[in-house]
Amino acid sequence: MNLSKREFLQVLGAAGAAGMALGPWAEADAAAAEHALYEVPRFGNVSLLHMTDCHAQLLPIRFREPSVNLGVAGMKGQLPHLVGEHLLKHVGARPGTPLAHAFTYLDFEKASRRYGKVGGFAHLSTLVRRLKASRPGSLLLDGGDTWQGSATSLWTNAQDMVDACKLLGVDVMTGHWEFTYGMERVKEIIDKDFAGKVDFVAQNVKTADFGDPVFKPYVIREINGVPVAIIGQAFPYTPIANPRYMVADWEFGIQDDNLQRQVDEVKAKGAQLVVVISHNGMDVDLKMASRVRGIDAIFGGHTHDGVPVAIPVKNAGGTTLVTNAGSNGKFLGVMDFEVKGGKLVDFRYRLLPVFSNLLKADAEMQALITKIRAPYEAKLAEKLAVNDGLLYRRGNFNGSWDQLVCDALMETQGAQIAFSPGFRWGTSLLPGESITRELMMDQLAITYPQATLTEMTGEFIKTVLEDVADNLFNPDPYYQQGGDMVRVGGLQYAIDPNAKAGQRISDMRLGGKPLEADKRYKVAGWAPVAEEARTLPGVRPVWEHVEVWLKAQPGGRVAPRKLNTPRLIGVDANPGMTKT
Repeated sequence: MNLSKREFLQVLGAAGAAGMALGPWAEADAAAAEHALYEVPRFGNVSLLHMTDCHAQLLPIRFREPSVNLGVAGMKGQLPHLVGEHLLKHVGARPGTPLAHAFTYLDFEKASRRYGKVGGFAHLSTLVRRLKASRPGSLLLDGGDTWQGSATSLWTNAQDMVDACKLLGVDVMTGHWEFTYGMERVKEIIDKDFAGKVDFVAQNVKTADFGDPVFKPYVIREINGVPVAIIGQAFPYTPIANPRYMVADWEFGIQDDNLQRQVDEVKAKGAQLVVVISHNGMDVDLKMASRVRGIDAIFGGHTHDGVPVAIPVKNAGGTTLVTNAGSNGKFLGVMDFEVKGGKLVDFRYRLLPVFSNLLKADAEMQALITKIRAPYEAKLAEKLAVNDGLLYRRGNFNGSWDQLVCDALMETQGAQIAFSPGFRWGTSLLPGESITRELMMDQLAITYPQATLTEMTGEFIKTVLEDVADNLFNPDPYYQQGGDMVRVGGLQYAIDPNAKAGQRISDMRLGGKPLEADKRYKVAGWAPVAEEARTLPGVRPVWEHVEVWLKAQPGGRVAPRKLNTPRLIGVDANPGMTKT
């Protein structure tokens, strides 16, 4: 697809509003669209590029941004908790433009057909190489959640992404889902594949016995004569959100005090610019920026927030800039710093959407991707059904992909209720497109995929919902773990995100009848964090259940899913959701 001149001018208008310079291309024709959107004038003397949460998506994909991303307490109405028109108004971008499509869910189906897919490592590679060429000495930072999220990453034990990231030119990274491959595999990659090429940093991961650092806490690189320190902050709740047995010998946490020591240490070693590459989640990063002195910028990830601006946060030592670069390879952050007299004096930040139709695929990267996929191509491409509705995952309470998984688990296991984790990764699919095994696996590819069937009392079900709600809506960001609400099939309930812990969930019903506290119900689920779930008799991976269900659909077509979303209380005026 090629943009018309009218569409191209819309790109320019939106780009200007979002802080992207138009330069000499203001009167250009559509053939110059690529140059206009991706010509980012160089500024300052230090440049850092940032990608995060690509979730192993090597090919261009579709990804719908959330229509519900509620902020509570002091986070209400603040970035990243603005969606749709609220977000566009805040950053000064116009509806109906390519950038509106990149940053919001608005008119997703129409806009996705119009502007095409996003991301893809071959297209991202073209952009990275162009920006590195125009910014000598610049580094590419990877915020993690890179080795997980696709069938090929699972089947190759992450080797596909390791090889692709080395070719892409990643310089420094931290992690989260990487750890679900287990301690030995993570260390093997870092010690062998990454040796001398990619630095893996994480100041907040220590050995459980003596508290020794597991990874380098930071690196100091000289860029155009400026010593730059890059400190790593891995996902602090890995042993809680994911199976503890996978990282049994390691301890995690936010560890503000240790981070402050690292900042002070690198400054004592002469660092003139200090940045953190973080997988905390944006709300956590914003709080951390207010508490730790001396950090110039935080390049954040985990919560998949595509935020077009850098947010300044005041602290006792000055100001820290906080960014978050979205997910699925959709965006590349570009931060240009001007450092003079040993300190930061100015900056420019842009979050560039990666439109695969506007960026020519890098030939070397495309060749690698083709080689990686060749042994699995037939298996990946097998059509399981045709989709008649919009399938997406992202959103605080439910997504149609999650609904499909819940529906499949209830039917194949004879359950009354189904729970599906509030994962934020997973690609989107338009009506009329085929559900291939690859697209199904984009939703399910994890290393602990067991599907379960458990009897739970009504009281315990409420406890589960309350615990997840507190994780999502706790007014203190340091008690949030960054996922969305558990997706629920069969069960209806009400939720008040602003209520106190233990009091958010009410009016739980099954088939219109109130759930009974002492009654036991059959509940299907998947992705258990308990180690014993791996050896339960008859347990199968979730994708086997979903594939059986897909192939059994009448006429080979999957009807649009009716979302089972809770009744929301007290959020009508919250700009983290819209009524459309």
